[in-house]
Amino acid sequence: MICTFYSSQVGFDRILTLIREVYPKSDIATSSDEESRIAIIDLKGVLLMPGKKFRISYRQLNGDGEGADDNGLKNNLNGLYNYVRSLPAQNQQVKDLLLKKILTVKSEFSIIGERGKIRDIELLVRPLAQDFDAILFTQPGTAISASHHQHFLDKDLNLLIDPEGNCDIESLDVNMPPELHREENFSLTPDQVERRKRTEDILRELDVKINQHLPCIESEEETTIRTTKAIAKRVVVLAVTNMVAFDNMSADEAIDYLKENKLWDEVTPDEKLFLGEPTDERKLAETWKCEAIWVLMWALKKVEQLGSPDELCDLSDIPYEEYPLGKNKTAEAFINQGFEPRTKSEILDANDLYYRLDWACVDARLNNRPVKAVNPGLVYERHYALNWLINYMDAEWDDVTCDT
Repeated sequence: MICTFYSSQVGFDRILTLIREVYPKSDIATSSDEESRIAIIDLKGVLLMPGKKFRISYRQLNGDGEGADDNGLKNNLNGLYNYVRSLPAQNQQVKDLLLKKILTVKSEFSIIGERGKIRDIELLVRPLAQDFDAILFTQPGTAISASHHQHFLDKDLNLLIDPEGNCDIESLDVNMPPELHREENFSLTPDQVERRKRTEDILRELDVKINQHLPCIESEEETTIRTTKAIAKRVVVLAVTNMVAFDNMSADEAIDYLKENKLWDEVTPDEKLFLGEPTDERKLAETWKCEAIWVLMWALKKVEQLGSPDELCDLSDIPYEEYPLGKNKTAEAFINQGFEPRTKSEILDANDLYYRLDWACVDARLNNRPVKAVNPGLVYERHYALNWLINYMDAEWDDVTCDT
């Protein structure tokens, strides 16, 4: 993911027109599904140099608020609004204007790299941002980045705000229709309020710092949990890569196993990179995925309790007959068994807890002080897995974020 545009204007065809102007020799293929319209842009290579490829995923509000597009985008904008509201601000006026601008959004579209690094992507991003009068949610480390963290840019690619509150502009243009001057679309449901209260009671028991301004996570009504089959497939893939990380299986054996069990398509680009070159550094990073396996097995009710946020999990505590890998076991049998998963409420309770624990860890790190009763690495990995479970920001595994 390079960046996501949010605009009060709509027009997938306008995007295609701008792409053709910037990359006149590109091949563009379009498609659509229930939620989005997709454009795959293939920039042809030169001689022996491979071409670059990226994807644009577009969706918009249709006006009635009843379709899948409307509900998905509205839920995303609700989360986006609450996230911005939680950020510190060096320029409160700009933050307030950004919140108002989010209320006007009618379309969302993302640029996602598919092949190669597109170093001149600014040639497309800038005219798109200006033509749509958009705000951009941008990843660090890209050609347009203005912060070392995830951050927002204005239509001129100036920094609006990042998690440290940094801002490089003095004002932001907002055309606010009269009917949007209130924030009724972002009211809280009873389950959101009660969930935050329960979590804060737990944090007090742990003597962990509480951010009273940190917003509620999505409500039960807004949330769609991953299917048990999707969770089980992810567990198998993570378990296999984890075996490689701990030198219990070679990368070649892992690849053969995943292909033989028809799971290679479930392996993410980052995981394929790891299996292609499992260096010691990558193995060390991959060992932390034990916590993700633990969370997903908990969601499938194969683990009774997540346990303390300061004690690393032990996968050997999972009964042998319940674990997806082992002698005389098949991935298919594990994936297709009849799971009785945790309820949506249970999963959201855990997500809210680790979301607020993660904020406390980030706050402690930024202020160079220790955090009590918490292992920051464990908290991050569990928060990551829980965000994937609840489809946070509709992100697939490699693209999950742990916004705080």
